[in-house]
Amino acid sequence: MDIFQAIILGIVEGFTEFLPVSSTGHLIVISSWLGLEQNSQNKAFEVIIQLASILAIVLNYKDKFNFKEIDLWKKIFIAFLPLAIIGFIFRHEVKELFSTIVVATMFIIGGILFLITEYFYKEKSYHIKKVEDVNVKQALLIGISQIFALIPGTSRSGATIIGGLLSGLDRKTSAEFSFLLALPVMLAASGYDILKHYNEFIGQNLIVLLSGFITAFIVAFITMKLFLKFLEKFTFISFGWYRIIFGSVLLYFYA
Repeated sequence: MDIFQAIILGIVEGFTEFLPVSSTGHLIVISSWLGLEQNSQNKAFEVIIQLASILAIVLNYKDKFNFKEIDLWKKIFIAFLPLAIIGFIFRHEVKELFSTIVVATMFIIGGILFLITEYFYKEKSYHIKKVEDVNVKQALLIGISQIFALIPGTSRSGATIIGGLLSGLDRKTSAEFSFLLALPVMLAASGYDILKHYNEFIGQNLIVLLSGFITAFIVAFITMKLFLKFLEKFTFISFGWYRIIFGSVLLYFYA
């Protein structure tokens, strides 16, 4: 992998990690277009750029990291548990699901679900408008919806945002809760991958790693802010159609 490829993948990771479009699916496709194999070294690189997205969460929500917000983090932990438990139990089976057909199909299914959810969703005065006001039941429902993200192409953010909308959160709060919930999920996944593939980091070019990391951080940081601004005026319908079109293109070229 060269610096140009690292920057391209950093942009893809930073832009898609927090949008409901599946960052994993996009990284697989873009890596293929760039001629990169899904070998252990390139997978180790993807772990590094995911850590950049984690840093973007921390800096964007640094005001949430204090003891006054302990109740919020308890609910985020509750939401994290279903994925952690099911993901650990079925970790070997999940790996068998990784294929372009599965990714493309889940892109389309996810897009349809967004269109259906938005069709029935109505802004109501009692909708939760602050992440601190999310209750335990809502956090658990969002956590259960996140389990579907174990299927490649589903999108972790997409699953949790739909879960948030269905459990009574407004669009912006659903996205923000999804951002914060990404922190324990990504820390657990990245930590596991680092322990599993730590030898691969030794052979990586430091300049290439830094290029991807810095790019992913900057793009993720900006994308999170712009996404919330977007949701103040628009719905998720455009993401639904994008998923359907992107998934259909994948099926056409790779099926």
